[in-house]
Amino acid sequence: MQYSFVIPVHNEEQNLPELVRRLGGVGDRLDAPCEFILIDDGSRDRTLPLLREIHQRDSRFCYLSFARNFGHQLAVTAGLNHARGQAITVMDGDLQDPPELVLEMIEQWRAGYQVVYAQRTKRHQEHWLKRFYAYLFYRLLRRLANVDIPTDTGDFCLMDRQVLDVLNAMPERNRYLRGLRAWIGFKQTAVQFERHSRFAGDRQYTFRKSLSLALNGLFSFSRVPLRLATYTGIVAALLSLIMAALVFYWRFFETGNPLAGYATILIAVFFFGAVQLVSIGILGEYIGRIYEEVKGRPLYVLAEVGGLTPRV
Repeated sequence: MQYSFVIPVHNEEQNLPELVRRLGGVGDRLDAPCEFILIDDGSRDRTLPLLREIHQRDSRFCYLSFARNFGHQLAVTAGLNHARGQAITVMDGDLQDPPELVLEMIEQWRAGYQVVYAQRTKRHQEHWLKRFYAYLFYRLLRRLANVDIPTDTGDFCLMDRQVLDVLNAMPERNRYLRGLRAWIGFKQTAVQFERHSRFAGDRQYTFRKSLSLALNGLFSFSRVPLRLATYTGIVAALLSLIMAALVFYWRFFETGNPLAGYATILIAVFFFGAVQLVSIGILGEYIGRIYEEVKGRPLYVLAEVGGLTPRV
């Protein structure tokens, strides 16, 4: 097997026929055998029955089905664990990632690049607020992370088998794959494209899920939030000394000043309480990730496998 395509799907029955048609067209243009691994992430519609039918019609299309919804990043992880190709492409199943772009990515792979990631130059039919949040997050993450994570890139990429073997050997559970891909290194390059809207159906990646993924990327690749809590504590301590000096001055040199009363005390209490809660919250994010790591549960549970060798 030369080429593998890893595509997570969740409630994508409206997109599957067109997705399969376009993937099949790309597969027909390749110069070597390929496989398409579609991962059903606990869909509640007819996605799984359609995957069974597609596999019966075309053996190139294989599928994995989760016992429940485990999330996009773990669905991609399952597909990567089962991929058998030498060049492995990761893409979404809503056709916002154009399958035809893979042909250009393969050319870069043949030129010697071991990771070829798709970099968005424009987002069509997305709310300006979402575009602004995405623009701000990618640049903030790149500045704060301890590795160079390219801006405006998602999981859409092509990886060499050598890179995939390293990625599959990484045991961490809170996976931010585009960050892990950058951390691994090797020779990488970008292929630019314009990201179009979904082909059909409602978007599955809600704001809450996007925010969770963003926080996961930030806390997985940066210790700056911990340092920020420390710096905030130092600033709070300095402010408390200034406030103590002011209260002392008002008490002995400006008797009757209303700011020396209960209002000052309440402001100080609320301020230091907020600093403590924010610091505890940041510590909780890191401790929660440690807790998830030490439990040692499997990353995902497969309920059905079609066309692939089952793995533990």
